Amino acid sequence: MSSIEKGRVVRTDAKVVHVDVGGRILLAALRGKLFEIATGQTNPVAVGDWVNVDLASDPATLEEVLPRKNYLGRLASTHDPREQVLFANVERLFVVASVRKPPFSSNRADRILAAARWHDIPATLVLNKVDLADEEEIAALHESYLQADVEVLETCALDGRGIAELHAALANRVSAMYGGSGVGKSSLLNAIQPGLLLKVGKVSKYWDAGKHTTTHSQLLKLAFGGVVIDTPGIRVFRLHGATQQDLRGVFPELVARQAGCHFPDCTHVSEPGCAVVAALDRGELAETRYASYLELMNEIKELPDLDAAPEAADADGEDAG
Repeated sequence: MSSIEKGRVVRTDAKVVHVDVGGRILLAALRGKLFEIATGQTNPVAVGDWVNVDLASDPATLEEVLPRKNYLGRLASTHDPREQVLFANVERLFVVASVRKPPFSSNRADRILAAARWHDIPATLVLNKVDLADEEEIAALHESYLQADVEVLETCALDGRGIAELHAALANRVSAMYGGSGVGKSSLLNAIQPGLLLKVGKVSKYWDAGKHTTTHSQLLKLAFGGVVIDTPGIRVFRLHGATQQDLRGVFPELVARQAGCHFPDCTHVSEPGCAVVAALDRGELAETRYASYLELMNEIKELPDLDAAPEAADADGEDAG
Protein backbone atom coordinates (compact mmCIF):
# COMPACT_ATOMS: atom_id res chain seq x y z
CA MET A 1 0.00 0.00 0.00
CA SER A 2 1.40 3.41 -1.00
CA SER A 3 2.39 5.83 1.75
CA ILE A 4 1.88 8.81 -0.59
CA GLU A 5 -1.25 10.88 0.02
CA LYS A 6 -2.59 14.09 -1.48
CA GLY A 7 -3.08 17.14 0.73
CA ARG A 8 -3.47 20.91 0.65
CA VAL A 9 -0.97 23.33 2.17
CA VAL A 10 -2.60 25.48 4.87
CA ARG A 11 0.53 27.27 6.14
CA THR A 12 4.25 27.49 5.39
CA ASP A 13 7.04 27.98 7.94
CA ALA A 14 10.56 28.11 6.49
CA LYS A 15 11.28 24.51 5.38
CA VAL A 16 8.27 22.98 7.15
CA VAL A 17 4.71 23.20 5.88
CA HIS A 18 1.35 22.46 7.46
CA VAL A 19 -0.69 20.18 5.21
CA ASP A 20 -4.33 19.16 5.45
CA VAL A 21 -4.40 15.47 4.56
CA GLY A 22 -7.91 14.07 4.78
CA GLY A 23 -8.89 16.48 7.54
CA ARG A 24 -5.70 15.98 9.58
CA ILE A 25 -3.16 18.80 9.79
CA LEU A 26 0.33 17.31 9.45
CA LEU A 27 3.77 18.88 9.54
CA ALA A 28 5.80 17.97 6.47
CA ALA A 29 9.44 18.67 5.67
CA LEU A 30 10.30 19.81 2.15
CA ARG A 31 12.43 17.54 0.01
CA GLY A 32 15.65 19.22 -1.04
CA LYS A 33 14.88 18.48 -4.67
CA LEU A 34 12.02 21.00 -4.55
CA PHE A 35 14.57 23.80 -4.09
CA GLU A 36 16.69 22.53 -6.99
CA ILE A 37 14.01 23.00 -9.63
CA ALA A 38 14.73 26.18 -11.60
CA THR A 39 11.40 28.04 -11.41
CA GLY A 40 12.61 31.60 -10.93
CA GLN A 41 10.55 31.71 -7.74
CA THR A 42 11.69 32.25 -4.15
CA ASN A 43 9.39 29.64 -2.62
CA PRO A 44 8.66 26.21 -4.12
CA VAL A 45 5.48 25.78 -2.03
CA ALA A 46 2.69 28.23 -1.20
CA VAL A 47 -0.50 28.19 0.84
CA GLY A 48 -3.27 26.65 -1.25
CA ASP A 49 -0.97 24.29 -3.14
CA TRP A 50 -2.10 20.71 -3.62
CA VAL A 51 0.81 18.41 -2.83
CA ASN A 52 1.81 14.77 -2.50
CA VAL A 53 3.07 13.85 0.97
CA ASP A 54 4.97 10.73 2.01
CA LEU A 55 3.57 9.65 5.38
CA ALA A 56 6.09 6.85 5.88
CA SER A 57 8.73 9.15 7.38
CA ASP A 58 8.65 11.13 10.63
CA PRO A 59 8.01 13.92 10.06
CA ALA A 60 6.18 13.38 6.79
CA THR A 61 7.91 14.69 3.68
CA LEU A 62 6.43 16.83 0.94
CA GLU A 63 7.46 15.08 -2.25
CA GLU A 64 5.74 17.01 -5.03
CA VAL A 65 3.77 20.17 -5.72
CA LEU A 66 0.92 19.35 -8.09
CA PRO A 67 0.13 21.61 -11.07
CA ARG A 68 -1.53 24.87 -10.06
CA LYS A 69 -4.85 26.13 -11.42
CA ASN A 70 -3.57 29.66 -10.78
CA TYR A 71 -1.49 31.64 -8.30
CA LEU A 72 -0.76 35.21 -7.31
CA GLY A 73 2.86 36.33 -7.37
CA ARG A 74 4.85 39.54 -7.05
CA LEU A 75 8.42 40.73 -7.40
CA ALA A 76 10.25 39.41 -4.34
CA SER A 77 12.07 42.67 -3.62
CA THR A 78 13.99 45.47 -5.29
CA HIS A 79 17.14 43.40 -4.72
CA ASP A 80 15.70 40.05 -5.80
CA PRO A 81 14.25 39.75 -9.32
CA ARG A 82 12.61 36.39 -8.64
CA GLU A 83 8.90 35.88 -8.12
CA GLN A 84 7.39 35.37 -4.67
CA VAL A 85 4.29 33.17 -4.83
CA LEU A 86 1.76 34.43 -2.29
CA PHE A 87 -0.93 31.75 -2.59
CA ALA A 88 -2.29 29.29 -5.14
CA ASN A 89 -5.44 27.63 -6.46
CA VAL A 90 -8.14 30.15 -5.56
CA GLU A 91 -11.49 30.79 -7.19
CA ARG A 92 -11.68 34.48 -6.25
CA LEU A 93 -9.43 37.13 -4.77
CA PHE A 94 -10.91 39.77 -2.48
CA VAL A 95 -8.71 42.86 -2.61
CA VAL A 96 -9.45 44.67 0.66
CA ALA A 97 -8.86 48.43 0.82
CA SER A 98 -9.97 50.89 3.50
CA VAL A 99 -11.42 54.24 2.51
CA ARG A 100 -9.93 55.83 5.67
CA LYS A 101 -7.34 54.89 8.33
CA PRO A 102 -5.31 54.11 6.33
CA PRO A 103 -6.55 56.20 3.38
CA PHE A 104 -7.55 54.50 0.16
CA SER A 105 -4.60 53.80 -2.13
CA SER A 106 -5.72 53.47 -5.74
CA ASN A 107 -2.13 52.70 -6.68
CA ARG A 108 -1.95 49.65 -4.42
CA ALA A 109 -5.44 48.40 -5.29
CA ASP A 110 -4.81 48.83 -9.02
CA ARG A 111 -1.54 46.91 -8.83
CA ILE A 112 -3.12 43.93 -7.12
CA LEU A 113 -6.14 43.96 -9.44
CA ALA A 114 -3.79 44.08 -12.45
CA ALA A 115 -1.78 41.15 -11.09
CA ALA A 116 -4.98 39.17 -10.52
CA ARG A 117 -5.98 39.64 -14.18
CA TRP A 118 -2.44 38.78 -15.26
CA HIS A 119 -2.73 35.49 -13.33
CA ASP A 120 -6.34 34.78 -14.41
CA ILE A 121 -7.84 35.16 -10.93
CA PRO A 122 -11.32 36.73 -10.73
CA ALA A 123 -11.17 39.61 -8.25
CA THR A 124 -13.52 41.71 -6.13
CA LEU A 125 -12.55 45.06 -4.61
CA VAL A 126 -13.75 45.36 -1.00
CA LEU A 127 -14.07 49.00 0.07
CA ASN A 128 -13.87 48.67 3.85
CA LYS A 129 -14.42 51.11 6.74
CA VAL A 130 -17.13 52.92 4.77
CA ASP A 131 -18.40 54.39 8.04
CA LEU A 132 -15.40 56.77 8.01
CA ALA A 133 -16.10 58.48 4.66
CA ASP A 134 -19.01 60.41 3.18
CA GLU A 135 -21.39 58.82 0.70
CA GLU A 136 -20.23 60.96 -2.24
CA GLU A 137 -16.61 59.86 -1.90
CA ILE A 138 -17.55 56.20 -1.61
CA ALA A 139 -19.89 56.46 -4.60
CA ALA A 140 -17.14 58.03 -6.71
CA LEU A 141 -14.69 55.26 -5.81
CA HIS A 142 -17.32 52.63 -6.48
CA GLU A 143 -18.16 54.09 -9.89
CA SER A 144 -14.52 54.36 -11.01
CA TYR A 145 -14.04 50.62 -10.48
CA LEU A 146 -17.35 49.62 -12.01
CA GLN A 147 -16.12 51.46 -15.13
CA ALA A 148 -13.04 49.23 -14.93
CA ASP A 149 -15.21 46.08 -14.90
CA VAL A 150 -14.27 45.36 -11.25
CA GLU A 151 -16.87 43.95 -8.86
CA VAL A 152 -17.10 46.15 -5.74
CA LEU A 153 -18.37 45.44 -2.22
CA GLU A 154 -18.75 48.12 0.47
CA THR A 155 -18.19 46.87 4.00
CA CYS A 156 -17.87 47.89 7.64
CA ALA A 157 -17.12 45.37 10.37
CA LEU A 158 -18.36 47.77 13.07
CA ASP A 159 -21.91 48.40 11.83
CA GLY A 160 -22.29 45.27 9.71
CA ARG A 161 -22.65 46.93 6.32
CA GLY A 162 -21.83 44.51 3.52
CA ILE A 163 -21.04 41.62 5.88
CA ALA A 164 -23.95 39.48 4.63
CA GLU A 165 -22.87 40.11 1.03
CA LEU A 166 -19.25 39.21 1.78
CA HIS A 167 -20.42 36.11 3.68
CA ALA A 168 -22.38 34.98 0.61
CA ALA A 169 -19.44 35.72 -1.71
CA LEU A 170 -17.05 33.60 0.39
CA ALA A 171 -19.43 30.65 0.88
CA ASN A 172 -18.56 27.31 -0.73
CA ARG A 173 -15.52 28.46 -2.67
CA VAL A 174 -11.75 28.82 -2.23
CA SER A 175 -10.96 32.50 -1.75
CA ALA A 176 -8.08 34.72 -0.70
CA MET A 177 -8.12 38.09 1.04
CA TYR A 178 -5.24 40.44 0.28
CA GLY A 179 -4.54 44.11 0.79
CA GLY A 180 -2.58 46.74 2.64
CA SER A 181 -1.64 46.68 6.31
CA GLY A 182 -4.42 47.85 8.62
CA VAL A 183 -7.23 47.82 6.06
CA GLY A 184 -9.34 45.47 8.21
CA LYS A 185 -9.06 42.01 6.65
CA SER A 186 -8.98 40.26 10.04
CA SER A 187 -11.85 42.38 11.38
CA LEU A 188 -13.99 41.42 8.40
CA LEU A 189 -13.24 37.73 8.81
CA ASN A 190 -14.01 37.92 12.53
CA ALA A 191 -17.33 39.62 11.73
CA ILE A 192 -18.20 36.89 9.25
CA GLN A 193 -17.16 34.05 11.58
CA PRO A 194 -16.48 35.24 15.17
CA GLY A 195 -15.01 31.90 16.18
CA LEU A 196 -11.90 32.58 14.07
CA LEU A 197 -10.66 35.01 16.78
CA LEU A 198 -8.10 36.57 14.46
CA LYS A 199 -5.84 39.18 16.00
CA VAL A 200 -6.79 42.75 15.07
CA GLY A 201 -4.21 45.54 15.07
CA LYS A 202 -4.34 49.30 15.45
CA VAL A 203 -3.48 51.87 12.82
CA SER A 204 -0.41 54.00 13.48
CA LYS A 205 -1.43 57.62 14.20
CA TYR A 206 1.93 58.92 13.00
CA TRP A 207 2.06 57.14 9.69
CA ASP A 208 -1.70 56.67 9.24
CA ALA A 209 -0.77 53.21 8.08
CA GLY A 210 -1.52 49.77 9.41
CA LYS A 211 0.67 47.44 11.39
CA HIS A 212 1.03 43.75 10.54
CA THR A 213 -1.27 41.57 12.64
CA THR A 214 -1.31 38.54 10.35
CA THR A 215 2.33 37.47 10.09
CA HIS A 216 1.94 34.54 7.72
CA SER A 217 -0.54 33.35 5.12
CA GLN A 218 -2.94 30.72 6.40
CA LEU A 219 -5.84 28.80 4.94
CA LEU A 220 -8.92 28.98 7.18
CA LYS A 221 -11.97 26.73 7.00
CA LEU A 222 -15.29 28.55 7.10
CA ALA A 223 -18.11 27.04 9.14
CA PHE A 224 -20.66 27.92 6.44
CA GLY A 225 -18.66 26.17 3.71
CA GLY A 226 -15.55 27.03 1.77
CA VAL A 227 -12.08 28.17 2.77
CA VAL A 228 -10.32 31.52 2.72
CA ILE A 229 -6.61 32.33 2.65
CA ASP A 230 -5.81 35.19 5.03
CA THR A 231 -2.59 36.99 4.12
CA PRO A 232 -0.21 39.46 5.81
CA GLY A 233 -0.80 43.13 5.02
CA ILE A 234 1.47 44.78 2.47
CA ARG A 235 2.77 48.27 1.82
CA VAL A 236 4.42 47.71 -1.56
CA PHE A 237 3.39 45.44 -4.44
CA ARG A 238 5.29 45.11 -7.71
CA LEU A 239 4.20 42.99 -10.65
CA HIS A 240 6.49 40.20 -11.77
CA GLY A 241 6.86 38.87 -15.28
CA ALA A 242 4.56 41.24 -17.18
CA THR A 243 5.81 43.19 -20.19
CA GLN A 244 4.53 46.59 -21.25
CA GLN A 245 2.40 44.92 -23.92
CA ASP A 246 1.02 42.50 -21.31
CA LEU A 247 0.09 45.43 -19.09
CA ARG A 248 -2.14 46.84 -21.85
CA GLY A 249 -4.42 43.82 -21.35
CA VAL A 250 -4.98 44.02 -17.60
CA PHE A 251 -6.72 47.40 -17.39
CA PRO A 252 -10.15 46.56 -18.87
CA GLU A 253 -11.25 50.16 -19.44
CA LEU A 254 -8.14 50.71 -21.58
CA VAL A 255 -8.67 47.45 -23.48
CA ALA A 256 -12.20 48.58 -24.36
CA ARG A 257 -10.82 51.65 -26.15
CA GLN A 258 -7.47 50.64 -27.61
CA ALA A 259 -8.97 49.37 -30.87
CA GLY A 260 -9.46 53.04 -31.71
CA CYS A 261 -5.77 53.89 -31.33
CA HIS A 262 -3.86 54.89 -34.45
CA PHE A 263 -1.09 52.38 -33.71
CA PRO A 264 -2.12 48.76 -32.94
CA ASP A 265 0.70 48.41 -30.38
CA CYS A 266 -0.01 51.80 -28.76
CA THR A 267 1.12 51.88 -25.13
CA HIS A 268 -1.25 54.79 -24.33
CA VAL A 269 1.61 56.90 -23.03
CA SER A 270 2.80 59.38 -25.66
CA GLU A 271 1.79 58.07 -29.09
CA PRO A 272 -0.27 60.31 -31.39
CA GLY A 273 -3.83 59.27 -32.13
CA CYS A 274 -4.27 57.39 -28.83
CA ALA A 275 -7.95 56.66 -28.15
CA VAL A 276 -7.23 56.03 -24.46
CA VAL A 277 -5.67 59.46 -23.91
CA ALA A 278 -8.56 61.04 -25.86
CA ALA A 279 -11.06 59.28 -23.56
CA LEU A 280 -9.10 60.50 -20.55
CA ASP A 281 -9.24 64.08 -21.85
CA ARG A 282 -13.01 63.74 -22.22
CA GLY A 283 -13.31 62.65 -18.59
CA GLU A 284 -14.42 59.12 -19.49
CA LEU A 285 -11.62 57.38 -17.55
CA ALA A 286 -10.64 57.67 -13.90
CA GLU A 287 -7.42 59.69 -13.67
CA THR A 288 -6.24 57.62 -10.68
CA ARG A 289 -6.49 54.40 -12.68
CA TYR A 290 -4.58 55.88 -15.60
CA ALA A 291 -1.92 57.20 -13.19
CA SER A 292 -1.52 53.66 -11.80
CA TYR A 293 -1.15 52.33 -15.33
CA LEU A 294 1.56 54.88 -16.17
CA GLU A 295 3.52 54.12 -13.00
CA LEU A 296 3.42 50.39 -13.73
CA MET A 297 4.55 51.01 -17.32
CA ASN A 298 7.52 53.02 -16.04
CA GLU A 299 8.38 50.38 -13.46
CA ILE A 300 8.48 47.64 -16.06
CA LYS A 301 11.15 49.67 -17.89
CA GLU A 302 13.23 49.73 -14.74
CA LEU A 303 12.91 46.12 -13.59
CA PRO A 304 16.18 44.59 -12.33
CA ASP A 305 18.28 42.33 -14.53
CA LEU A 306 16.79 38.83 -14.28
CA ASP A 307 20.28 37.39 -14.47
CA ALA A 308 21.44 39.32 -11.41
CA ALA A 309 22.39 37.33 -8.33
CA PRO A 310 19.26 37.19 -6.12
CA GLU A 311 19.16 37.77 -2.40
CA ALA A 312 16.94 35.63 -0.20
CA ALA A 313 13.41 36.94 0.27
CA ASP A 314 11.01 36.07 3.09
CA ALA A 315 8.19 33.84 1.82
CA ASP A 316 5.40 35.43 3.80
CA GLY A 317 5.54 38.58 5.83
CA GLU A 318 8.10 40.88 4.17
CA ASP A 319 7.06 43.67 1.88
CA ALA A 320 8.48 43.76 -1.62
CA GLY A 321 10.16 47.08 -1.41
